Amino acid sequence: MPFELHPSPIKGKDGKNIFYAKPLSGRKVTMEEIDEYCFRHYAMRKGELTHSFNAFIEAAGHFLAEGYRMETSIGYFAPTLKLLGEFTDPDDVKPSDVTFEGIEYKSAKAFERQVAKWLSGFHRANNPDTRQLLADKDHLERALRRSIAENDGYTTVRCFAFYSQLTYYSARKMLEEWCREPHPKLIKSKMGWEYIYTEV
Repeated sequence: MPFELHPSPIKGKDGKNIFYAKPLSGRKVTMEEIDEYCFRHYAMRKGELTHSFNAFIEAAGHFLAEGYRMETSIGYFAPTLKLLGEFTDPDDVKPSDVTFEGIEYKSAKAFERQVAKWLSGFHRANNPDTRQLLADKDHLERALRRSIAENDGYTTVRCFAFYSQLTYYSARKMLEEWCREPHPKLIKSKMGWEYIYTEV
């Protein structure tokens, strides 16, 4: 697993920022790619995994909306709630004061063991300082060329972040800057649920 190091705001004994490790940013696999992988390796029909996930999401939504905690082979899911305001007397709380905040997830140990089974070690990715990367115009141009070639004529923030080694935030900021007048290099448009960037 490739990893990168980032400074945290916490200082160490020597007064310097303590670093933390995280998986290399910009890497993702889509549902379609996982579906294709399962088709090739596990004798599943094409689309079967996607259909199963859609059915799971529908059923999970029903049970979580009823307040159930769900135990599955990949982990535990539970709805989380939030009170709209501060209350010191429980009798003052009305149903309208409660809102759905999200879903809590805790991975199952068997799922974690499956990840560990495939994991053969770690290697540090080259993640130089963001300011240095943003100052290197040749590097950014090469990254843009490679990310556009990867997607047959357009790029996305995630793809550009991967090739440029920038964080998602910095990659988006750079792409947005290239879209600005008076001489834009890129045009931003929406495709499905994400924005794409094509050359002018």
